[in-house]
Amino acid sequence: MTALLTGRVTAVHGSRFLVDTTGGIFDCVTRGKKGGIACNDRVEIKLTGSSGGVIEKTLPRDNLLYRSDRFRSKLLAANVDQIFIVTAAVPSPNPDLLNRCLVAAEAAGIPARIVVNKTDLPETAALLTRLQPYEELGYPLIALAAKQDIEPLRRWLADKTSILIGASGVGKSTLINQLIPEADIATREVSEALDTGKHTTTNTRLYNLPGGGALIDSPGMQEFGLQHLDSAGLQAAFPEIRALIGQCRFYNCRHMKEPNCAILDAVKSGKILTERWRSYQSLLNELDAPKY
Repeated sequence: MTALLTGRVTAVHGSRFLVDTTGGIFDCVTRGKKGGIACNDRVEIKLTGSSGGVIEKTLPRDNLLYRSDRFRSKLLAANVDQIFIVTAAVPSPNPDLLNRCLVAAEAAGIPARIVVNKTDLPETAALLTRLQPYEELGYPLIALAAKQDIEPLRRWLADKTSILIGASGVGKSTLINQLIPEADIATREVSEALDTGKHTTTNTRLYNLPGGGALIDSPGMQEFGLQHLDSAGLQAAFPEIRALIGQCRFYNCRHMKEPNCAILDAVKSGKILTERWRSYQSLLNELDAPKY
């Protein structure tokens, strides 16, 4: 019987996975239609040749970051230490997307930080001012211009496994290339191994950092569904709402339009950002929508 090798998934493309093991890197598939494997999953594989294998087992995860709509889930990464949500003043930032990413991080139990890229643009000063309340919520702001100085981010990365997420155009690729000069080479190697050419840029992949640790790059996104949460889980994923749960008039308050609602009172007084409450409202409406 062929012995199993243990490794971690470093690139995902559809039903193909690159798995890095002590015996080398192998292009793997799963048995049958079994899926549910994420970048940085720890797996056991059985070799089927000199460069290929079959994933036989996914080992227990520390955590899993993913998004979901009513039809399917999109796994982003497993076993990560921290999430960096990258935003910028140009293109125009989407507050709801930022909030959804933060909610996903909270739900997965993974610390989140906000990277504000393109500080060389005059529009960035206003964005940093608008985001200051997020730092007070416990989400550090890391301001930088990726093309000029990457050090503000680099100091957070040592010896940790991190993931970059965010909308298209915010500069995630520039960050990756500045942090990992060999990233373009690694991307081409993944393309050749999976025979997917430029399309590998639309999939999640992991790079080892020169100073230790690893960085996972994910595709740019315009939306982030959270259909896997329920109402209680959603409320708990907003720290400012979580802190006030139990202080409303009704024990089952949904914080939408109920009288004597502590959360609505906090929104009116400015203690809770209106854009945060609107994201909560939007997410709750999605959870309430009929599922066909």
